[in-house]
Amino acid sequence: MTTPESSPPLDAIAAQRWQSLLARRALKGGAPWLHEEVGSRMAQRLAWIKKQPANWVNWRTAASGSAVHTLVAKQYPNSEVFLAPAGIESAGAAPLLIANQGVVQSFISKLQGQAKRMLRPVEDSSAQMVWANMALHTEPDPAATVKAWHRMLAVDGFLMFSCLGPDTALELRQVFDKEGWSPAAHPLTDMHDWGDLLVGTGFAEPVMDMERIVLSFATPERALQELRGIGRNLHPKRFAGLRGRAWRSKLLQAMRDLKNSQGQVELTFEVIYGHAFKPAPRLKVSAESAISMRDMRAMLSQSKPRT
Repeated sequence: MTTPESSPPLDAIAAQRWQSLLARRALKGGAPWLHEEVGSRMAQRLAWIKKQPANWVNWRTAASGSAVHTLVAKQYPNSEVFLAPAGIESAGAAPLLIANQGVVQSFISKLQGQAKRMLRPVEDSSAQMVWANMALHTEPDPAATVKAWHRMLAVDGFLMFSCLGPDTALELRQVFDKEGWSPAAHPLTDMHDWGDLLVGTGFAEPVMDMERIVLSFATPERALQELRGIGRNLHPKRFAGLRGRAWRSKLLQAMRDLKNSQGQVELTFEVIYGHAFKPAPRLKVSAESAISMRDMRAMLSQSKPRT
C-alpha cells in the first residue's frame, strides 16, 4: 500500500511527456475512452450538489476530455471556466488554442470566443469549483497538486476529482511480478489515503467512493493497445530500454492465461472519486499569521448553508 507521501515519486519528465501527448490527442480527436467514461460518471454526481458555482476550473483539461467538459459546462451554463494549470498542458498547445479558433471549437464546444479568458491564470481563493478528472494519479507530486487545488478555491468552494486506484491493471501487474520483470506500472494510492491527504491539506467533509470497471478484450494485443491509449508507466524504475520480440511474445502468451471462460482477456480498472469543500480558515494563535483578503472577507461575512 502506498500513500501520496510515501510512494516513490513518478518520473516527472515522463509524466510531462504523457500530458503533452494527451494534449496533442485532445486537439485532434479527444481524451482516452476511459477518461471520458469516468468523467461522465463523475458529472452525474454534480446532481447531489445544490451550489451553483459562478466559476470553475477544469484541471488538466486534456485528461478530462472535451465531451466531459461539455457535460459540466451544460450543468453550469452561466459559469466562467478556467483551464489549468497551463491551458491544455503543453506550452505549444496553449498558443495554438488561442490562434486557431477552428481547433478550439473542435476541442471544447461553445467556447463563445472565451479562449484567452479560459487560459489565464487562476487567482488564489477565487474558484468556486475545481474539476479534476483522471489526472491525480499521473501527478509527480500529488500532495502539491492537492495544495494547489485548495489554494485556488474560495471558501465554501468544492473539489471534484477522479483517479485510478491500486487495483488498476492488477492482472497485468501480477504477470510482471511472476516473471520477475520491472514494475508494470507506477504505484497507485488507495482512496482512504487520498481522503486523509484532503483533510491534512485543509479540506472538509471529504466523501470518497470507488468502483471497479472490468474491460474484456478479444486478444492480448487488443488489451495492450487499449492500455497504451489510457496511460503510461511512470515508475522511475521501469525498464529503461526497448523490449525485444522474444519478450513481447512471452508477455502475450502470459496474457493469454488471463482469458475468462468466454475466451476474453480481462483487465480491472479501479476508479476513485473524491469530493470535498474548502471551509473557512481557522487562524492559529501565533506571533504572526497570514491570510488572503478573500478568505478574510469570507471569515467576517455570515456563513450561508451550502445545501
